[in-house]
Amino acid sequence: MSELISYQLEDGIATLTLSNGKVNAISPDVIAAFNAALDRAEQDRAIVIITGQPGILSGGYDLKVMTSGPQNAVALVAAGSTLARRMLAHPYPVIVACPGHAVAKGAFILLSADYRIGVDGPFNIGLNEVQIGMTMHHVGIELARDRLRKSAFHRSVINGEMFDPQGALDAGFLDKVVPIEHLQEAARAAALQLKKINMTAHRNTKLKVRKALLETLDAAIELDKQHLA
Repeated sequence: MSELISYQLEDGIATLTLSNGKVNAISPDVIAAFNAALDRAEQDRAIVIITGQPGILSGGYDLKVMTSGPQNAVALVAAGSTLARRMLAHPYPVIVACPGHAVAKGAFILLSADYRIGVDGPFNIGLNEVQIGMTMHHVGIELARDRLRKSAFHRSVINGEMFDPQGALDAGFLDKVVPIEHLQEAARAAALQLKKINMTAHRNTKLKVRKALLETLDAAIELDKQHLA
């Protein structure tokens, strides 16, 4: 497995650890490594835990790629959106163990998972696109609309408000917040609990519940390609 995403399988739980520089930037190579890791986890019939380095899940898309030309930016966003859609439809449960900051695409990884655990501390979680001069893409809007609490959706997407972990819990980015030293333990406990469910029923129910969202995201991916080009 690529060094950008390490893969560890234990007791039917696949832990995918993102490691790409100090902000864990999401680049085309990282997305390719994510897809390869998800392929492997699916073959292993494993519960998936996605995590990052101490203090950060990801700071978002690789800005070097995003500023290298419109077509490169379009391609990266489309690949990232397709990854989010894949996570939402993954046949086995996907947990994110967020060890700190999760900004922009990092926060969208949270919004694409089945269960999200964050940690206490001075960390920022949210969608800062409008803060840095980027108009929010259609996929981002629709994913946030579906997964965030209504009261937080406009504050997050339109105002670019960032949340501390407790605020992120209230907003809908996280399902649970634990002390930082308990993150791995909490993620494993969640995975072991999810191993008890029937995976066929999980997959089929997930696809039923998210049918409208997945169809909306498919259309939004195409809209983003047209709009950004």
